[in-house]
Amino acid sequence: MSYFKGFKPEFWQFFDEIKENNNREWFTKNKPRYEADVVTPCMDFIVDMGERLKEISPHYTAIPKKSGGSMFRIYRDARFSKNKNPYKENAGIQFRHKLGKNAHAPGFYLNLKKDSIFYGGGIWLPESGTLGDIRDRICYYPKKWQAVIENVHIINTFGELHGDGLKRPPRGYDGDHKYIEDIKRKSFFAMKEEKDFKRTQSADFLDEVAKTFDAASPLLAFICDAKGIEF
Repeated sequence: MSYFKGFKPEFWQFFDEIKENNNREWFTKNKPRYEADVVTPCMDFIVDMGERLKEISPHYTAIPKKSGGSMFRIYRDARFSKNKNPYKENAGIQFRHKLGKNAHAPGFYLNLKKDSIFYGGGIWLPESGTLGDIRDRICYYPKKWQAVIENVHIINTFGELHGDGLKRPPRGYDGDHKYIEDIKRKSFFAMKEEKDFKRTQSADFLDEVAKTFDAASPLLAFICDAKGIEF
């Protein structure tokens, strides 16, 4: 049985309105809308994607909880930000590795913002030990890394891998290494962008995202191998 029917117009309308009313009074008044129009379709998506993930990798979790699960909280941590708006203006969903503790773990991700919809997989700003493991694996197993970046599904789906990098090679790494630009990265991810938000309004969007997650799996497998954990 499938639950996800699409991210309907009401979903997008809520985020259109919160952009203009990003305050506690408005959110408190409209929280029932948030629960019905945003949380419910996200939970349905997570439940259905959980079944698809089993076919991609049994080690990534789909937890249909709005707090402590696969859906990111709408509440912003504005303590160290100049932007003091209390709420996010997008929905985010992450299916991370079962051994991961936070958003910096390897995983599959979906960002839902009207002008910034993207989905795929990878690892974002991992802690130094994990980052070093990934860099070492690229350094010492260049052919395995070559197999990832030249994978036909990654090229056809994403074009190339992404992730901000250092301006200079990290200490201890050969600046002339064939893949030094990848070794310099601080994040590693393969993301596909969807420019038309209306395409998310159909149940078929789940199939599209699942197909894209599967295309990103060679990168996730490489990251897991670097950490010595199962993909």
